[in-house]
Parts: sequence; structure tokens; C-alpha cells
Amino acid sequence: MWAAGNLPETTKIVDICHDDCVQILAAAAAVLTLISGPTPPAEFGSDWDDPRTAAPPVTAPHAPSCSTTIVDTEFRDFTPYRSNYEPVCKGPWQKVVLRLEGSVAGRQYDRLGYLTVGGVTVFKTSTPEPSVDGITWSVEKDLTEYSALLAKPQPIEMLIGNVVDDTYTGILDVTVKLTFYRGKAPVAPDVLPLGQAIPRNTEKLFADVYATGSGGGCEEFWYLTVPDDVAYSCLADDGPYREVQITIDGRVAGIAAPYPHIYTGGWSNPFMWYVLPAPRAFDIQPIRYDLTPFAGLLTDGKVHDITVDVVGVPEGQSGWDVPTALLAWRDAGSKQVTGKLLGTTATPLRNNSTYAAPTLTTTGGHSLAVTGYVDTSHGRVTTTVGRTVANTSTHTWNADETQDALDAVWTDTSRTTVTAGRSRPSTTTISRRYALDGAVTIDSDNRLTTTISLTDAVTKPGRKILDTYEGEASWLLGVPRDQRHATGVSTERYRVWQPGPDYDHTIRVVNGTVVIDRFNG
Repeated sequence: MWAAGNLPETTKIVDICHDDCVQILAAAAAVLTLISGPTPPAEFGSDWDDPRTAAPPVTAPHAPSCSTTIVDTEFRDFTPYRSNYEPVCKGPWQKVVLRLEGSVAGRQYDRLGYLTVGGVTVFKTSTPEPSVDGITWSVEKDLTEYSALLAKPQPIEMLIGNVVDDTYTGILDVTVKLTFYRGKAPVAPDVLPLGQAIPRNTEKLFADVYATGSGGGCEEFWYLTVPDDVAYSCLADDGPYREVQITIDGRVAGIAAPYPHIYTGGWSNPFMWYVLPAPRAFDIQPIRYDLTPFAGLLTDGKVHDITVDVVGVPEGQSGWDVPTALLAWRDAGSKQVTGKLLGTTATPLRNNSTYAAPTLTTTGGHSLAVTGYVDTSHGRVTTTVGRTVANTSTHTWNADETQDALDAVWTDTSRTTVTAGRSRPSTTTISRRYALDGAVTIDSDNRLTTTISLTDAVTKPGRKILDTYEGEASWLLGVPRDQRHATGVSTERYRVWQPGPDYDHTIRVVNGTVVIDRFNG
């Protein structure tokens, strides 16, 4: 064979090895493209790749399955889609998976949506913003814990409120399918909306609260609000500290830190999120509360006042949505469970914001511990639920808000101890940490730049999740869309440590083109 240094100038390697070499080089080129990804454009054009996330899909068991479509519609306005669900897939089921598939083209804002089954919210989402040529996207959610709702006919309602006119032309075409996998799972036999009596033999009670600050006002960016006596565009009495509280008959029964959701038009820069949305934007996860210490007070067959409020929101201010589902487990050997609330201890709620131009520093936090018991057919079960939340943030801006930056951290740790009869106590701890470090600047050329770093970390027994996001995007203000010269780079890495194979997925997007979509390890 020719040595490379001795080849005539006009000779190509493919001329030497002919067809075999062409196949080899084609395969090598394909591998290089897989490793390095396609070459991105110098800036955003009128089209970009379909949105995606690095989060894992719902794991499907190896079992017979059956699927049914429960939503197939277009959202053009604020008219809910309604239908009747029929349980065509025979149970019992070990897993139920919801899959939303959507498409939209033209121009449209990000929109929030919900899905209810039997009046209970089971799914909450926000939408991507489209390109002119159009995009498709999908979302999966494990609905197994809500499967009791699906065992009988139920009314279905879904709404993704939308505006379609000569300017905002994007019509949201959405289908939702449920896939049922045969088998058994230890799920709650009752899933209820607020305003109903819980079963008399309830021995364990949870609440799922889908809390979001939204609506396009200041509460969508609640973590950037400042006290009323400080000069800034978003005011909120005592500043940015928020806490989601659930009360039962006027008593605080649970506290939690809200997640700082960012939707796909957030932080003044849709170019950041067109292809790679922020964590939890497509699948808005609920805050879960363990209300079991109160269960013995709620089994009298009456409807009790269970309310969710967001501490820190100015009185009369709208912008928070907190639909709530109750999950109740019954004592099969008892017609009625009785019990008692033994005690509640709490630290004073801390919420301190100090302004020293140009920076607002906020620290806040709260702790709550509740203990109660239920007398069941298998003995007395005592439950203590403790939760501690905290928030620190540093918010810096200049007079005209052309420089605006936030560095904030939220922590939320819950600890549940259950003592059944003379058994040794069993304690479960869940730790959550959310971090947001971002800035928006507008320079002398009227170019807006957003930089952001996000962390979503949750540690449970036997499982740790770490979802990180880094991005920077910029565009020229005050010009037609095709003259914005927008650029953006974003990277998400989602990792799960768990029994069995770990999960590690990285996606990197440059100017609307996915250049890395890699499973590590």
C-alpha cells in the first residue's frame, strides 16, 4: 500500500481502496457525527430541533400492556377539553404510564396546562415555544399512584389555555395516552379531591400539591420580588420568601419549599429554552405531604377544611395555583380507624430581607413537627412527621434594571418516623436542594444576555437524583424577529444513583441544534 507521504498530490485514499474503503469511511463519518453531533449554525434561524429533556423515561415492566387515548384535541383558547374515561384495560395494574404528545407551529407563548381525572389533578405541564416550521414534543409521567382513579368510569378535563390570533398563530395539537401494565402495586385505594370526606378506615394519608407561581405577573418570578419600600419592578410586601403550607381545620399540618419553576419564555430569553427546557418545566411535580398524624381526626365521615396557602404572597395578589389530591390508604380489617393528634411543635417562621444598594439579601426558614396515632386492626401506629425548609438569596440590580442578578438556594428536608406497636421505629428521610444562579443584562447596543445555572437535587432512601442545567443566550432587542441575531448554548445533565444500573444523560444544544445527546457510563 502507498505510504501517506508518498501519495501523488491528486490521489485520494478512496482511489486506492475503492468500494471497501468508501464503506469504511462512511461508517467512520457516521460514528464521528454520533460522537460530536451536527455542526450548529452561527446563530438561531427560523427553525430548530424538537424540544427534549435529559430526564429518564418511565421504566416499563416486562408485562402484558394495554393502551387507551384519553385526550385528542387542539387548544386554541381557554375552553377545556372534556370527555368520559372508560376503563377498557383490565386490571389490576403494576404500572400506569401517561404520555403526552404535542405539536405546534408558528408563533406562540409558553402555556400552562392541567389534566384532571374525576376532578383530581393528576398532571400539570407547560409547553415549549414553537418555530415557524413547527415542533413536536412529548412528556411521560408515572401515574401508578393514582391508578385507583382509573379503575372506574371518570370525567376527564384538560386545559392548556391558549390565545390564537393574527400575531400568536400557534395552535396546540395534543394527545394523551395511558398505558397499563398488568400486575399488582401497593397503591392507595382512594384518590380524592379536596372537599370530600376521607374513608372512615383510613390509616395513612398523603396530599399532593401541584404548586406553581404563574400567570405572567410577578408571582411567576416570585424569587425576584422585593419588599414594598425598595425600588424595583416587582414588589411583594416582605420580599421573596415563599412557603407552601397545608392546614387542616385551621392547624398547620405541613410546610414545604416551592420549586422555582422556569417556563420556556422565562428570564426574558426563550432562546435559552427552545430546545432544552429548564428542569420540571414539562412535568411539574407535586409537593408531597404526609398527613398521617392527622388521620385519626379525619375518619368521622365529615368533610374537613383542608386548605393550601402560599406564605409571602401579598394579600389579594393572584398568581399561584395549588390543585391538591389526597391519597388515602385503608385498614382492611377495620370499619373505622380512630386516633389522636398528640402534638405539634414549630419554630417561628424567619423571613428577613435587608437592602443595601444595590443588593437585597434574604434569609428565611421554618421547622414543623407533628405527631399523631391511629388505632388499627393491627395495633396502634404512631407517626411523627418533621420538616425543615430554608431559603437564602442575594439579588443585585441597577437603577434601570438593565443588570439584574439572583443567586438563591432552597433546602427542604422531611423526616418521617413510624412506630407500629412494639416494633422498632422506622425513619425515612428525604432531602431536597434547589439552586438558581442567574443574571440578565442589556448592554449599550441593546443586546440582552441571560446566563443561568440550575440545580435540582433530591435524595431518598436508596435513590439520589441530580439534575443540573447551565446556559447562556442573547438576542438584540427592538428589531424584527429575523434581525435579532440570537445565540444560545445550554447543557443539561441528569443523573440517578440507585440500586441496579445508574442513569447519566447529557444533552447540549447550540443555537437550536442538539450537538450532544449522550448516555454516560
